[in-house]
Formats: sequence, C-alpha cells, structure tokens
Amino acid sequence: MSRIHCPRCLRPETHCLCRLIPSLDSRTRVLLLQHPSEVNHALNTARLAALGLRNAELIVGEVFEDLPTLLNQPGYRARLLFPAEDAQTLQGYAGDDQPLLLVVPDGTWRKARKMLYLNPLLAALPRVTLAAGGVSRYRLRKAPGPGALSTVEAIVQALQVLEAPSSFEPLLKPFEALIEGQIAAMGEAVYLRNHGPN
Repeated sequence: MSRIHCPRCLRPETHCLCRLIPSLDSRTRVLLLQHPSEVNHALNTARLAALGLRNAELIVGEVFEDLPTLLNQPGYRARLLFPAEDAQTLQGYAGDDQPLLLVVPDGTWRKARKMLYLNPLLAALPRVTLAAGGVSRYRLRKAPGPGALSTVEAIVQALQVLEAPSSFEPLLKPFEALIEGQIAAMGEAVYLRNHGPN
C-alpha cells in the first residue's frame, strides 16, 4: 500500500513539513528551474524554497519554451545564479536598485549544465555567484567541493546578501527538519558510516 503524500510539500503525510514552511516576502523574485529528476527526490529543497517565498516560482522541465516571458518580468533584472569565470559576486541592493529576478537551476551540476546547454537564453544571462566560503548544513549528500550548497541554502545566502539586514533563515527550518528526519530514518550508525567525518 503506498503512503499518502501531502499535496503541497510532497512529503509522506506523516512527515509533512508544511507547518515549518514560512511565508516570506522578498524584493528579489526567485525563478527556480527544476530538472524533472529532482521532483521526487526525498530532499527536494527547491520546492521548500518556492513554497516559503511569496515572490518565487518553480517550473519543472529541461527545455523551457516560455523562457522569454519568464525572464522579461517588468521591474526586474534577470541574473543566473551559477558559477562562471565572469560571474559577479552578489552585493546588497543600493537604495533605488532595480531588484533581481534570480534564476536558479535546480539539479545536479551535470543536469544544470545540460539545462543551460538546451536553453541558450538561460546560458546567455549575466551570471552571479555567492561569496566563497559558504558552509552547507546538508549532511546527507557528498558535496563536490567546499562551498557547494543545496538549492534552498544557496537561495537563502543570496537573499541575505541582497536584502540585508532582512533574514531568510526561517526558510532553512523545514530543510533542517528534513535532514533530521532522514538521519533518524537511516539510523545513527548507518549515517555515521556513510556521512560521518572521514
């Protein structure tokens, strides 16, 4: 018998995270482009980010036909949050700056690169990046290197910089609960063996 899932957060109903998901306002508009393989991932952090931000939208796909419309939102400057040689490190808004439409690909690095390849408009966007040294709380995935963050962590970090002194930490509450739940489900011994300090 299959478990009943919450239609909003897509978690099993017994592990629904909705009560922990905030409803935050932001000057920045966040557009999450999620690779289809991430939708049913147990740790779907992009969905948590989209649910927790009022000014966010999550679209699932690999090729996005309506990208021109999505990227040309009146009152916003579209920027792709993705590393590149010429990527600008994010800075806080000055008083009258036009806010960003922050476009965030969600998928493994390989899949995210493929999305850029398949969507030339996306690849052509000016890129922004986070300051070096971010530490992930994501204790369940082997990060490809230091500074590799989950999607929700990257968004929180970006918004904290852009919109300081506003705090977007509440977005991490359901994320923390998700990880604690996964660790509890696998058991401490298995967690330490697979994910503990090397």
